[in-house]
This record gives sequence, structure tokens and C-alpha cells, in this order.
Amino acid sequence: MSTPYPFTAIVGQDDLRLGLLLNAVSPAVGGVLVRGEKGTAKSTAVRALAALMPEVAVVPGCRFSCDPVSPDPACPDGPHAEAAGVSRAARTVELPVGASEDRLVGALDIERALSEAVKAFEPGLLADAHRGILYVDEVNLLHDHLVDLLLDAAAMGASYVEREGVSVRHAARFLLVGTMNPEEGELRPQLLDRFGLTVEVAASRDTDERVEVVRRRLAYDDDPEGFAARWAEEESALRRRIADARVLLPRVVLGDGVLRQIAATCAAFEVDGMRADIVMARTATALAAWAGREEVTADDVRQAALLALPHRRRRNPFDAPGLDEDKLDQTLDEAGPQDDNDDDDRPDPDPDGGGNDDGGGGGGGVPPQADGDRTPPQGQGGEDGDTPSQAPEGAPDAPGRSTGAEQQPVASAEPFRTKMLSVPGLGEGAAGRRSRARTEHGRTTGARRPQGSLTKLHLAATVQAAAPHQRARGRAGRGLVVRRDDLRQATREGREGNLVLFVVDASGSMAARQRMSAVKGAVLSLLLDAYQRRDKVGLVTFRGKEAEVALPPTSSVDAAAARLESLPTGGRTPLAAGLLKAHDVLRVERLRDPSRRPLLVLVTDGRATGGPEPVALAGRAARLHRSEGTASVVVDCESGYVRLGLAGELARELGGTAVTLDELRADSIAGLVKDVTAAGRAA
Repeated sequence: MSTPYPFTAIVGQDDLRLGLLLNAVSPAVGGVLVRGEKGTAKSTAVRALAALMPEVAVVPGCRFSCDPVSPDPACPDGPHAEAAGVSRAARTVELPVGASEDRLVGALDIERALSEAVKAFEPGLLADAHRGILYVDEVNLLHDHLVDLLLDAAAMGASYVEREGVSVRHAARFLLVGTMNPEEGELRPQLLDRFGLTVEVAASRDTDERVEVVRRRLAYDDDPEGFAARWAEEESALRRRIADARVLLPRVVLGDGVLRQIAATCAAFEVDGMRADIVMARTATALAAWAGREEVTADDVRQAALLALPHRRRRNPFDAPGLDEDKLDQTLDEAGPQDDNDDDDRPDPDPDGGGNDDGGGGGGGVPPQADGDRTPPQGQGGEDGDTPSQAPEGAPDAPGRSTGAEQQPVASAEPFRTKMLSVPGLGEGAAGRRSRARTEHGRTTGARRPQGSLTKLHLAATVQAAAPHQRARGRAGRGLVVRRDDLRQATREGREGNLVLFVVDASGSMAARQRMSAVKGAVLSLLLDAYQRRDKVGLVTFRGKEAEVALPPTSSVDAAAARLESLPTGGRTPLAAGLLKAHDVLRVERLRDPSRRPLLVLVTDGRATGGPEPVALAGRAARLHRSEGTASVVVDCESGYVRLGLAGELARELGGTAVTLDELRADSIAGLVKDVTAAGRAA
């Protein structure tokens, strides 16, 4: 077993270390989510925490880590007779992103079921993590079905397994620690709320600190055991401090005045539900115990808010986590006693006990950016000889005319809930929530002979295939004689995530400010839908003389939203260039991930200008997508009293369907998914 990097040797990252240590003091806080860029010691810190956790006493031979003092009466290995427990180190169990459902919750022991004809349960990772740490690296990339199982276990403190004739319930109380890089996509709100605390980490910009990080890492890599020995005294001291804080924790008093401050803070920041109030109370109590005090203070409440609220106040996936610290201070002052306004003597709950008089104390509080005027002034100057349009809002657009002066980015309108757009047919892509697919989870639809290794056994079909041959195989006794040819793979149907490639017309014909704001609002709404359905997204824009890939396909919907907000408009309409650029992007993605099916969403009014025969060239580019079976939707942005229907004609060339901005809303018309699917099949 390799020697872990010492926790006390980590340079900086005070918020990260504090969040982990508070959970070590009080596991009831509910875990911690560590958000930050790659290479910031997230995983190193989490793995180092295990060495500081106190040992746990367990019933000898119990696979579910029952406490000998109060064993679980429903333990599958029970009932346990009174016996002296044995002590062992607290476990850190890592949940891989690609783990199967069976590996997480456990399953029927197939070998014993077939050979001995008995039902036996094989525990999973949730059983291993009981009374320890469950660590999920890149938790934002975890498949939805595993997220659902984690939510259930975290909420109930137990895992329930009802499958393949097995009905098992066992305790599963663990410290949930997750790390993630926000650039790779955000976390589902339901799982986000299950983490008690969240901390933001970033690499230091201080030269001396960066030098020290490199120096210590190189020393550890050269001699892990010698490096750990040099930090053994500090590790022992920190371990003793955690143990002392745990002993002190039950004696910490949480006064009514402090509870009012907690409630007022959660109400002021409009967090959903009551979990935030409970987590803040537990965190403030842990902070007091960590500082060696028996009474919670207003400073503990402030620090608890900075750790427990930033990820709970997000109203949509594109809101940056963080708290307005001025508003927080004002709320605490108004809810607290009048003579408790002096913040000059605030103690610092830094894990090393160092002084810090700024009152911030870390904890992930990020001051929000000022909104200012979100509608920048319209730019001047033309492109390709075009002049700005002077037509009043709502007047018809002249056919073929580019209203082409380049404008500064326009703020998007408010997003709305959209109709679901799906890819026709049955795919086999990554798990998600958009299109029908054969998946490793979901409802069982049948059985087949396995192609390659067996992953999901269809027990009934396997027994049915083996049963007629038992006499010929000389069966004797209870066991079933099963051969490889008898094994049957379960076929299951669920939902997959797709690659949603947005191709957005940013030309002069779209540049009326009110219309472009509505267009951006529609695309932002579709991005929100893609976030909820676990899709990859890409963004291609076209204007002036060419098209560009504003964002290569990625799982980070936040990045696509940011690029959309900064999108300038103006110039001619190279529609064909946009479609051809989209074709290049999809061609490369098919080579990288052939199982992920694409959905092309073209946002345009259908006009094509610039170059020789722009309309004919756009039609040929559209038919190229159709020939390759790419599912497509054209969002028709044409406005004015006279409609030319160019977007509808383009949709027919693509083999897809056209919808207006109004029809895109979920509460507008029924059957949009059916129309898209029918058009895709007709192609």
C-alpha cells in the first residue's frame, strides 16, 4: 500500500482543509463538495484525510461494519451475538465514474445462486463505505442512475436492494466527499444539495507559495515514506485535535440568538427547503468545537454560511456560486443582539489557527459581480459595405438584405422551459435523458445471447435455457448445471445523452436588438434543457464572410452560455458556411465518439447572402446533413408582417422540422417531439 501524502503538508488551500476537517469532527455536517480547476490538490487532500479519521470498532466478520455497541438489527450478516469488537482504520472508498449499479449497491451472488441454489447477497461500495468516507472524483460526470442511488442512500442512511429475487436493507451512513472541475459540466441540483458544504479551490498566484508546493511534491515523489516521517508529528497533533473536538462537540451550546441568525440568513438568501438551516447549525457547532469553545458565536455562523450556502442559492445552472458578504454581514447584524456588532475581534477558524482579521475566513464565499447595464450600446461602422438598418421594430425584413453593421453583444431574454427535442430511433450512447437507447440500466425489455463478455445476466432466461438439459447433463442435487451457452444477457432500454450542436445565425439580418435578444433567450433555454438531459453541446456561429466554432463539443454547458452572451452580430449571412462548418464538427465527433448521436439545432431566419449562388449552396450543404441521417431542427427566427418561409424550406432540405420561437415553448403546442421524430424517419 502506497504512503499517502500528509494532510498537514498541503500548502495553502485553507478553505479546502477546513471543510474536510469540520466533517471529520462532525460527520453529521453532510460531506463536502470541492470545486476547482485541475491540479489544485483536491484528490490529494481527500485521500490524506483518511489517515486523520479516528478508528472505528466493528463486529468481527461483519461485511457491513456494524458497531458492536449497537449493531444494526436488520444487518444481512446478523443477528450479531454480544462479542468484543475489533478496531480498524476508517475506510475511504472510491466510487469510479464508470462503476456499474451492481458494484455500487451490491447484487445477487450469481455463482452461489446457480451452483448451490441459494440466495446470497454480495455487498457493494455503499456497504464498504458505511462509517467511513465515500469519495467520488469528478462527481459531475457520474451517471444519472448512480446519482439517484446515492441520493437515496444519503437521504435515508441506508441502502435498499430489491432486484433479482433479493430483498436486502443495510445501513449506509458515510461521509460523502466529491471533487469536480466546473469546466467539465455542472452537478444536478438534487445531488448538489446533498453535500453539506462546498469549497472553491484555485491555484495560488503567489510565487513563493507555488515554489513550496513544487518543492514538497518533488520531495514526496523521491521518498514517500521519508517525507511522511518528517510530517508525522504534525499529523499526530492534528489527529489529537480532531479527537478532542469530537469529545467537546456534544457539550457545545447553540443558543436561541444564534439559531435566529441562522434562520434569518437562510431566509435572506432564499435557499430552498430547511436543509441549509440544519447544515449551518451543525457546521457552526463543529466550528466552535474545532476552536475549543463550548458556545457558538456569530463568527461561527458567518463562517458556516460561507461554507454551506453558496451552492444552495443558485437559481439556475448558469449562476455562479457565491454569497454577497456585505448582505451576509447586514443580515447577521440585524438578527443578532445590538451589542454584538463589533467584528474587530473575530477569531479565525483557520485549521492551523493562524490570525486573519479580514473577517472573511475563506469558506468559498465569492462576491457576486455587479450586473450593471446588461444591454451595451449598439456599435457603429459597417461590414462588407452594408449600412445599419433604420427600419422600425416590427417592420418587414427586405428579402436578401443584410442589415449588416456589426453590433456589440446583446443580452439574452429570460430563458423558458422548452419542448423536448429528441433523436429518432434507438441509440446506444452514453446515459442521459434525451433520446431512447439501449443502456446498461433502465427497464428490462428482453434477453439475448451475450456478444462478448456478459455484463447483465437475465436470470430467468438463463434458467429457462438451462432447464431442458438438466437430465442429459446428469444433474444430481440442488444445484443447476449451467453452461456458457445457457447464459443470457438482459437487454434494457433507457435514455441517452446526445451531442446537441447549435448553429446560430449572427448576421445582420438577425441583428435587430429585440429579436437577437429573443434568439439568445431561446438558445439559452435549449442549453438549460441540454444541461438537464446530460448532453454534450457545441456552438457554431456564422456572420460576415465565414463561420467559426465558437465552442467545440463539451460537457460544460456553462461555457456555451458564456460564449453565447458575448456573441456579436452583424454582416452578411453565410448560411452555407455555417452548415459546412457544422458538418466538419460532426464528422470529427463521430470518429471520437461514434455511439453518441447528434442533434443539429439551426437557429436562423433562413436568409442566405454573400458569395455566388448563396441560396443554392446552402441547399446543397443542408442535403449533405440529410444524406448522413443527422437529426435536425430549424428554429425559425423570421419576424415582421411578411414572412418568406425560408426557414421551413431549409428544414425540408435538412430532412428535419421547423419551429418558431413561440412554438419552442413547452406550453405552446403538443406533439413537437413526434414531429421531429417523424421528419427524421422520413429522411
